[in-house]
Amino acid sequence: MAAYPTSWPSSPVFRRRFYAVVRALITGFAALYWRLEVDGAEHLPTTGPFILAPVHRSNIDTPIMSTLTRRYMRYLGKEEMWKYGWSAWLWDTLGAFPVSREKVDREAMRQCRLALQAGEPLVVYAEGTRRNSPVVEDLYDGAAHLALRTGAPIIPVGIGGSARAMPRGAKFFRPVKVCVVVGEPIIPDVPEPGRSPSRRAVKELTERLARELQVVFDDARVRAGER
Repeated sequence: MAAYPTSWPSSPVFRRRFYAVVRALITGFAALYWRLEVDGAEHLPTTGPFILAPVHRSNIDTPIMSTLTRRYMRYLGKEEMWKYGWSAWLWDTLGAFPVSREKVDREAMRQCRLALQAGEPLVVYAEGTRRNSPVVEDLYDGAAHLALRTGAPIIPVGIGGSARAMPRGAKFFRPVKVCVVVGEPIIPDVPEPGRSPSRRAVKELTERLARELQVVFDDARVRAGER
């Protein structure tokens, strides 16, 4: 992986200011071009960690997530995004860190835990990659495992219209309506101190997340005119 110039600004203050500027630009564009509608933003905590778990149907899903709160959020991204020096600097500055989708990436999970333990919000796509189906299924256990390890609530997010706004393989954005529905926080039943979460607890929390994701996804698609 290419290294980026260490002389480029990367202090915590710079990162947050840079993120705020990028977020403001995205928010303005989304409001004008996609007529972005958000319902349920009051469910997002104003302090402390949480795991934002959106459905994933388009490359624009991640920038749209940044519009939901002014807080500096952390993001998981496929490691190919760090291929070039300038892109590595950009994603690092915007709060992202790379994850390998070909294996269980323990380092990425460690970074996630550290971010949550530091009180930062984290965006995790439980589906792992972009899907095409209107059905939420076959979720990975990462979000549930992190929630049970750290006590951070999971917040399901449905996104309607993003697959039409930028379909897989498209090079340009389309001016269609995009709607986001933020569900109520799912509070994990954290095991006693010193004990790891059981496989059963992780599985049950993942299944609950899948059910609640389906509800907000269906609602978002209706609001966006997809069904």
